[in-house]
Amino acid sequence: MLITPMTAAHWPAVKAIYEAGIATGNATFETQAPAWDAWDKAHLGHSRLVAVDAAGAVLGWAALSPVSSRCVYGGVAELSIYVGTEARGQGVGRQLLQALIADSEAHGIWTLQAGTFAENTASIGLHTQAGFRVVGYRERIGRHHGVWRNTVQLERRSPSIGTA
Repeated sequence: MLITPMTAAHWPAVKAIYEAGIATGNATFETQAPAWDAWDKAHLGHSRLVAVDAAGAVLGWAALSPVSSRCVYGGVAELSIYVGTEARGQGVGRQLLQALIADSEAHGIWTLQAGTFAENTASIGLHTQAGFRVVGYRERIGRHHGVWRNTVQLERRSPSIGTA
């Protein structure tokens, strides 16, 4: 497996993995994947990664979104990470998240945050194993297919950025 920067050429595979995550009902409040242009505008230009196998097939992806347009939050980003159905349980998510952390820090991000449905224990476990801590629980934060959902908020602070 190789982790490499995501390009527009990866979008069809990235979108398919995102749609599979959406279909689980426990990955996101979104109900459909956006077009590339909308996705591209919503995410930071750096720290967009894909994991590919030896044949070049995309196994998973990770990317960052800004949490605010205010300059004081310029080093804070929300992450998204999705692993293809066939690649789950093989360490793809762990390696993608480790690479995303390193890349985000190389770009001056001092805090990564993630919000996940409370039922998504695999995602919560992935994040906590990577050094994220649970910082909150948002009850009935939004409706998903007509049902109120709760989310767990996780955060990871860089040990090397923003400590001085």
